Amino acid sequence: MVFHHKSPNQRKGSDVMKKVLKKGKRGNKKERLVAYEEMLNLDGNSTRIELIQMLIPLGLQAVEEELQSEVMKIAGVRYTPTHLDFKRWGCNEGSVFLGDQKVSIAVPRIRDVLHGKEVPLSSYRDFQNPKGIDEVVFKRLINGISTRKYEKAALEVPATFGIKKSSISRKFIRASSRKLKECLERDLSGYDIVSIFIDGKGFAENEIIIALGITLEGEKVILGFIESSTENARVCRDFMNELINRGLNTDNEILFVIDGAKGIYKGIRSALSEKAVIQRCQWHKRENILKYLDKSHQSNFRRKLQSAYEQPTYDAAKKKLNLIKRELAILNQSAVRSLEEGLEETLTLHRLGMFPKLGISFKTTNCIENIMRQVGIYTDRVSYWKNSDQRQRWVGTALQEIEPNLRTVRGYRHLKELREAMKNLNFKENIIKVA
Repeated sequence: MVFHHKSPNQRKGSDVMKKVLKKGKRGNKKERLVAYEEMLNLDGNSTRIELIQMLIPLGLQAVEEELQSEVMKIAGVRYTPTHLDFKRWGCNEGSVFLGDQKVSIAVPRIRDVLHGKEVPLSSYRDFQNPKGIDEVVFKRLINGISTRKYEKAALEVPATFGIKKSSISRKFIRASSRKLKECLERDLSGYDIVSIFIDGKGFAENEIIIALGITLEGEKVILGFIESSTENARVCRDFMNELINRGLNTDNEILFVIDGAKGIYKGIRSALSEKAVIQRCQWHKRENILKYLDKSHQSNFRRKLQSAYEQPTYDAAKKKLNLIKRELAILNQSAVRSLEEGLEETLTLHRLGMFPKLGISFKTTNCIENIMRQVGIYTDRVSYWKNSDQRQRWVGTALQEIEPNLRTVRGYRHLKELREAMKNLNFKENIIKVA
């Protein structure tokens, strides 16, 4: 079970809603109105509208009062001469959505007599929009409220209209399909990407490979994802080419931070060639080395490897790692080969001269690992995946929910220096190859 922290306003809204439900069952009219007025005094228009839509039939009365409240703000108190430019102009027949039902209602009209036109009510537009209801249902479901619990909660409201499980499921599918399309078809041409983190998350027999971009301003952007049975080179190459086709700018070098998976590495190299600068995750490298050692030696070499990688310069770090390699040769040759494999790419930030400024954010795959953990909050509660469409809808939906809350990467002020350093590094390496 996952517990979500609620804001004070959310907690207050929940308490008030329970109170209204209780009064709706047993209280008299006066008690119901008192509880209902407490609900209307909650901060935030969207919170009030969501609560109102879920209270049926009190919701119908709520809608009428919400509309009259907006009329009051625009046209003032009835029969007072303070708002001569805006006048009440009778009402029209209209309809609003309450829960899963469309309900007829009389909509008050306001006339702008100065300009000779009608003034639309924004609150009526909000209640009339069925897509807004889809989003409410979607947010409840994706945060762990099952369709069965949702139906039970709705049926507790006195004299409620029926909300069927199948109806809620269809709404969730519509909302999550929109989220998936937004995630997979986003135009990337407007983002100046300087770094990309790539990693995979397992879903039963399948792997979802996710790409997280870092812009030159330090903003984190979900670039997309692809589903595969493994992190193989062909799939990763196709994934990179898809991002390029969607507008990923490869005119400048891009720092790729990966965990060392060979398929991802080959796929990146195949698609971007020299424009890809690879930084292997130092944490994964260290743990891969330690697994070859006896437990009695692991803590000692963990400290030594950590100390070597924390050196501020390439020469200092390489010197310490070479000393560790000689010590490991006595204990386990397999550990030595593990250290040597891709060693230079674990020191890419050192070679660029950027480790002191950007090491905290780019020396490991922690940025993408954090995304994976957050995706897991939404998807790990699903015990059985029916098909690929279901998996991808849930992942796309989770990523869309996560992205707005991502923080700017630490050290973002030095990302322009990183771009220049990568350009100079590639220039030097090209000279060496020609020579």
